[in-house]
Amino acid sequence: MSKTDTTDEARQVMYDLYRRMSPAKKIELVFDAYRTGQLLAMAGIRMQNPNLTEKEIWHIWAKRHLGEKLYNEVYGNSRNRNLLNLSYLTPAKK
Repeated sequence: MSKTDTTDEARQVMYDLYRRMSPAKKIELVFDAYRTGQLLAMAGIRMQNPNLTEKEIWHIWAKRHLGEKLYNEVYGNSRNRNLLNLSYLTPAKK
């Protein structure tokens, strides 16, 4: 069993709530969690690069999220399309 701060009773209540929840509500929760993660990641990029525009921040997030290969397939290689050359930005070292 993994370590957790949630009691078995609380976990059971949570499971019961999820079982009664409509599929639409469940997918809404998933989308909300995804968007929260995106906003947190973009806030981190903004903190590391305070002079960037929101568009540049979004493109950095998208490139990290999708990976460079898929990003370039979807949005085009920035060197070829004269968009944003974000190659000088690298994720912060941990």
